[in-house]
Amino acid sequence: MSLVTYPNLDLERELLANYRFVIGIDEVGRGALAGPVAVGAFALSSDGLGFMPSTLRDSKLVPEPKRKPLAVEVASWGTARVGFSSVQVIEQKGINSALRLAALDSLSGFELQDTIVLLDGSHDWLGDCGAEVVVRVKADRDCGSVAGAAISAKVARDELMTSLSKDFPDYGWDSNKGYAAPSHIKALQSMGPSQHHRLSWLTKILGDQTALF
Repeated sequence: MSLVTYPNLDLERELLANYRFVIGIDEVGRGALAGPVAVGAFALSSDGLGFMPSTLRDSKLVPEPKRKPLAVEVASWGTARVGFSSVQVIEQKGINSALRLAALDSLSGFELQDTIVLLDGSHDWLGDCGAEVVVRVKADRDCGSVAGAAISAKVARDELMTSLSKDFPDYGWDSNKGYAAPSHIKALQSMGPSQHHRLSWLTKILGDQTALF
């Protein structure tokens, strides 16, 4: 049995010695077949270093019934915002540009002076955002601010996909959240895509049928 790794605030503490705020950023929905991408931004000051939700961890490891209560707890710990890029933006501009636009949307409500951004990943896909950016691999696992951003984005996007599922129940978005679950793929093959699907991502599933939609 693998041990669960919980995030800490070691890097945030180091960064906050020189900045007023650290904003952790993480994305959700990059690999989905349907729905928008979401990017969470979670701002933390030195006031938040003495407390972190005890159950906070990589959002992918949090059981679904516990995600929303955890997101509420995270929102009381610091300040969380979530930005989105629609399927249309993903199709027109590509996933990397869509992620950047969603991230800028999530950052738009923050004062970025004397702030440093902590980005999950292996490269800086955010670029110029008005603040210095630090990139850290596995930051969603290891850094509390990024884990806070991730759970905030996960809950917001899941709620949106559940809402969309009411009008498109056959795709099962209330359970698969737009990802490539077998039941989702089967529905695509029998019914074709909806306006919320990323057509350019479906060629391996539908082949030339995508030209019909």
